[in-house]
Amino acid sequence: MRVLVLRALGLGDLLTAVPALRGLRRAHPTAHIQLACPRALGPIVSQVGAVDELVDAAPLQRLPTSVDGAALGVNLHGRGPQSTALLEATGPARLLAWGRDGRGWRPDEHEVVRWCRLLTESGIPCDTDDLLLPARGPRGSHVVVHPGAAKPSRRWPVQRWAEVVRGLDHAEVLVTAGPGEQQRATEVVRQAGQGRVLSPSLDGLCDLVATAALVVAPDTGVAHLATAYRTPSVLLFGPTSPAVWGPPDVNRHRVLWRGQVNDDDAPEPDPGLLELTPSDVLAAAR
Repeated sequence: MRVLVLRALGLGDLLTAVPALRGLRRAHPTAHIQLACPRALGPIVSQVGAVDELVDAAPLQRLPTSVDGAALGVNLHGRGPQSTALLEATGPARLLAWGRDGRGWRPDEHEVVRWCRLLTESGIPCDTDDLLLPARGPRGSHVVVHPGAAKPSRRWPVQRWAEVVRGLDHAEVLVTAGPGEQQRATEVVRQAGQGRVLSPSLDGLCDLVATAALVVAPDTGVAHLATAYRTPSVLLFGPTSPAVWGPPDVNRHRVLWRGQVNDDDAPEPDPGLLELTPSDVLAAAR
């Protein structure tokens, strides 16, 4: 039996789908499970323990013909209709997805719960707490600060990040940068007068986060890595709600949010995010 799962999105999206993927594996222990997602996420996929094959895929792009004819297709990508149509085009014998009219989709539902519910209602039990990745070594003393975010609406000002790094003068601060974020991270360190910029591979980023004493980040993939590795974190939310994307363990993680849900695709930093101050972040870090 072959199972084809679509989740061709980013790092945080993949990590929130881990409980659903593991539920599929438990339900079909001998199946060959293919996950259609960006190849760059391979270091994470290999840690999930539920996927046999990564199929390189970009968001809402046609899937290769090599995945045609699966016994089961599972849409963990979105509510459709585009993503559902992509899976249907591969001709699975059975397809699990939210209705084309959005039937079953709950916009305020946590992302982890949403996909577990899709499978559970189809007879595939999932554990929403099954989010963790294997440990990667002993806990260190360094603090990871990640000032970047994929969307402008989630980018807290550089000068505020610099003030946070400056206030963490008791620790070794590593300011991480993803693709295209090097200049931003370098400017944070320059203004702070301390810290070190690192642009690690995804595997290297996993090591840094998994062994950190603390992670400070916006609502981005690094925040979800902190959840997966049980690394304490301070997370800056806006414009999306932590009720949909936040960590489940509020004792280990501190979520800062001003309660405003706004346009995630806005070209400027979210007004609610801008209400957060460096003092707020440093107080939560302490």
